[in-house]
Amino acid sequence: MLVAIRKYLISGLLVWLPLIITIAVIKFVFDLLSKSLLLLPPDLQPDRLLGVHVPGIGVILTLLVIFFTGLLAANFIGRRLVQLGDAVMARIPLVRSVYTGVKQVTDTLFKPGGQSFRKVLLVEYPCPGVWSIAFQTGEVSDDIEGKLGEENMVSYFIPTTPNPTSGFLMMAPKAKVKELDISVDQALKFVISLGVVQPGVTPIKQIKKG
Repeated sequence: MLVAIRKYLISGLLVWLPLIITIAVIKFVFDLLSKSLLLLPPDLQPDRLLGVHVPGIGVILTLLVIFFTGLLAANFIGRRLVQLGDAVMARIPLVRSVYTGVKQVTDTLFKPGGQSFRKVLLVEYPCPGVWSIAFQTGEVSDDIEGKLGEENMVSYFIPTTPNPTSGFLMMAPKAKVKELDISVDQALKFVISLGVVQPGVTPIKQIKKG
């Protein structure tokens, strides 16, 4: 009897947990985008102008602002304005260090054609013979390679399980890591699920040099 009850409880959890977590994440993003309206003066907020609360209008306006900002930044004048803004932020003490660091990270991660977090690797960690999933973040600078006496090194991020937002930054020669023919999404599911959700069985190849 107890075994049956436990079985049905687990089956119910498997149905409800993904749904509840998905709804919670969507609600968090929805609320976060909606709060952008608080940046407007009270007299210019949509609720005051329309005389009625319209759910989701904050999300729509935020997405429109992001879209038109990207549209503006894509042309010559917009690029000059962005460069001017970056120069101003770079001259403000304290703000400079935070803004510059975030700017470099976002440019690296989201710039079209970038290589950060595009490749899934297998690396020996935490000891020889034990393998971990990692994401390549870039190539190591000549200065570091010179200090180590190595060539063709890559940097990679080893995420922790089940929270992949924390982890370890490592560096190693390309010859000592292996590239997996799976997508980043598949690798993340593998990490978050504690290895339960296995990616498709694909051949492992040595990462290309150069």
